[in-house]
Amino acid sequence: MVNQIYTVDVLVVGGGTGGTAAAIQAARRGAKTILVSEFSWVGGMLTSAGVSAPDGNELIAFQTGLWGAFLQELRHRQPGGLDNSWVSFFSYDPRVGAEIFADWIKELPNLHWISGQVPLEVLREGDCITGVRFADFTVQAKVILDGTELGDLLALADVPYRWGWELRSQWQEPSAPTTYNTITEKYPVQSPTWVVIMQDFGDAVAPRIPAAPNYNPSLFDGTWENYGAEQFLNYGRLPGDRFMINWPIKGNDYAEGVGRLVESKTSQAEFLQECRWHSQNFAHFIQSQLGRRYGLAQEVFPTADTAFALHPYYRESRRLVGLTTIREQDILPVTGGRVASLFPDTVAIGNYANDHHYPGFDLPLQPKSIRWGGRWTGTPFTIPYRCLVPAAVDGLLVCEKNISVSHIANGATRLQPVVMGIGQAAGMAAAMCVELGVQPRDLPVRVLQEALLQDAQAPAAIVPLFNLNFLPNHPEWFSVQQYYLDRPQIYPLSGDSPQLALGNSNYLDIDQALIQESNSFTGIFQRLDQQDYKLQITAPTANQGELWQLVTLRSPVDEQLQIALHEQLVTVWGRLNYSGNWILVDKIDITST
Repeated sequence: MVNQIYTVDVLVVGGGTGGTAAAIQAARRGAKTILVSEFSWVGGMLTSAGVSAPDGNELIAFQTGLWGAFLQELRHRQPGGLDNSWVSFFSYDPRVGAEIFADWIKELPNLHWISGQVPLEVLREGDCITGVRFADFTVQAKVILDGTELGDLLALADVPYRWGWELRSQWQEPSAPTTYNTITEKYPVQSPTWVVIMQDFGDAVAPRIPAAPNYNPSLFDGTWENYGAEQFLNYGRLPGDRFMINWPIKGNDYAEGVGRLVESKTSQAEFLQECRWHSQNFAHFIQSQLGRRYGLAQEVFPTADTAFALHPYYRESRRLVGLTTIREQDILPVTGGRVASLFPDTVAIGNYANDHHYPGFDLPLQPKSIRWGGRWTGTPFTIPYRCLVPAAVDGLLVCEKNISVSHIANGATRLQPVVMGIGQAAGMAAAMCVELGVQPRDLPVRVLQEALLQDAQAPAAIVPLFNLNFLPNHPEWFSVQQYYLDRPQIYPLSGDSPQLALGNSNYLDIDQALIQESNSFTGIFQRLDQQDYKLQITAPTANQGELWQLVTLRSPVDEQLQIALHEQLVTVWGRLNYSGNWILVDKIDITST
């Protein structure tokens, strides 16, 4: 209805990964909530942007909160399982992800979802945000959350924000440039990517993919030169012989004139059209090089061209000027350690490497990766509540890539799982502000932290510990988290809590149903290097003689891999990943004879 006015407790604008999580969490807490999304799917990066092979928070100890619940739903719903690609441990059909979020929303009678709308005006009373006007209605709310992909409410409300690079002199970030230069001018933010899903049609001939305007095959020459075509495609392999095309090396990252995204609606539309054409041209190039066996997937997204995501995968947006700002130093491991310093007001965790995308340019960054579980992973860090709260404006929280973070540190905080955790924290905070009748800046942080840890449906870890192997419903899970919140100064540099020295045979973290679905493999264990293991399979007969990498996401298995003897006979239970040529190990017996 035109000019209708809704009055609610919490309004979430934008159905991205963080916005969707925030709306669900606020409603689960009991707040009367409206979620307004631009697109007909919610979930953002995980669904409508097509990045259905997410990065980060992959270790079992970090699979908590709404992120962990989402993974559990995917395991139950996705035919063929999640072990498909080599870039991620979880690759799935984006339609399945969209269904999960839609189902969660349907379960909540106090959550009203309105799609197909974008914010036009933000209403203010002095320094307090009070509502948002859309084309056909206005929503007034006690707390409003900006969950848009590009931080649109920040601009509409004249809330101070950052866009682009900061110099090293501002925060002494080791990887920040000392002066502005042609790179910082040409690429003020990271490259977006318009994901396209391709399909292997086998013996059939796929429909021809036409070239779009501006086709220049030289842009893509050598795209899989160091990988080979099969490994390139398997990077983002999905169930059903489909491939997520989100390739950074002479691929479909696009950033020509990326500043146009925030200049005007006209210039933004021009950039988006070029970005979409660029991905079509990359798909055309792939087909022209690899043959008509490969074509555009059919009936994936609810768009006219169903192989193309609803919108680009945005890696960076406008970034709030908040009560505190996450800098590069805050995501890097402390000297001699495997974790970053613990923020006392931590409300979410991440562990991905600092990953920046610029076409044809690799930004030198301080390392934050370690070998763990037979593979590389990122060192953990925390997200402080204060980076969600504007420095000088009330009634507003942010819950996407628009948190108060430096351009450099954004390369680690932008990933899907950590943004989902940010959204869950923001939604919980908004609902609790309504309960207590306070502004976000006055919300007692410890009360928020305990609410996240003790949430009835999706308790979320906020202190990263590699060896927190208990399930969240175990009483010691909460007490150990609480212990380090009370004593952040003794947070272990190793990321392993001495309170959790449970012995190698303890598997309290294991989903028994998942174990029952695992296959067992017996073979000769090979120690190639520190945290580099292989298994020469001797049984079952079907895999006899095959050599597979051993990787795990579970701390007890990691401990046992570290003490297994070279050429020892072992039995593992897990799942084969043909794209990565690894066995994802859920359980191991090193006493085999």
